[in-house]
Amino acid sequence: MPTTLTTSIPGLAPPKIGKVREVYDLGDQILIVATDRISAFDVVMANGIPDKGRILNQMSAFWFEKFRDICPNHVISIDDEEISKALAADNRQPLTANRKQATADLAGRSTLAKKAKPLPIECVVRGYLAGSLFKEYKSFGGGVHGLSLSPGLLDGSQLPEPIFTPATKAEEGHDENLSWNQAVSIVGKEIAETARNWSLEIYTLASEFAASKGILLADTKFEFGETDEGLIWIDEALTPDSSRFWPVETYQPGAPQPSYDKQFVRDYLESMNWNKQPPGPTLPDKVVIGTRAKYLEAFERLVGKPLVL
Repeated sequence: MPTTLTTSIPGLAPPKIGKVREVYDLGDQILIVATDRISAFDVVMANGIPDKGRILNQMSAFWFEKFRDICPNHVISIDDEEISKALAADNRQPLTANRKQATADLAGRSTLAKKAKPLPIECVVRGYLAGSLFKEYKSFGGGVHGLSLSPGLLDGSQLPEPIFTPATKAEEGHDENLSWNQAVSIVGKEIAETARNWSLEIYTLASEFAASKGILLADTKFEFGETDEGLIWIDEALTPDSSRFWPVETYQPGAPQPSYDKQFVRDYLESMNWNKQPPGPTLPDKVVIGTRAKYLEAFERLVGKPLVL
């Protein structure tokens, strides 16, 4: 199956490139394209996962729309026809055959969005003890992120209530966890409180919805940005790249849980002699196929309709 690992739109400046997304500046708007690249341990792999970008883009759009009454978000449109018209209206260059083909290649994986200045912190909400939080809990006991967690919790234990655990956004390497006071010192109290309140409310409602579909939302990461009209929700929303989704039927605290994310990729990389430094290795077909299946299953269970290809 074909993958889209890089993009180019004739007449537009090269995009700003992240691990997965590529962002084109359209003046007062931006075009965000989700590629099929996949990263693990902060390194992008040599090959991608077919349709991964479409899954991320369309799942994000589902959640942004579902919770638009809680907080404003950056989405203007994910409709391919509207996006093509917006690009055609760009006076930088007529819509040539090459440009038509370039925009056709972006179908299903693109979002026309409002510009915003991203906050320099990530807003993470956790409902279960997993990942880096569990590692800190084992090392330091209940006092992590300036919080006090009960003793005796297991890997995967559900927390008494969701907790807000902000982190830095590292350009390279791993993000670093922050206490509440550290987050306030970076973005200010008012913005920090707004971001925290929105994050906790969306997580709680999303968790209830996901549970009704047989999926536990263990944790998730939110990004917010500042505009002239105020703070808005940006980037991606509750996807397998930004969240831990666990199937309800296999949930059992005491060990890492099966999940709808990069588990196949991480397990493969841990089994090989790789130093977790760039360049990322080429993933074998069975890992690619297995990962695509997990992402697609999460999409179909949560969104409730087929992926638009």
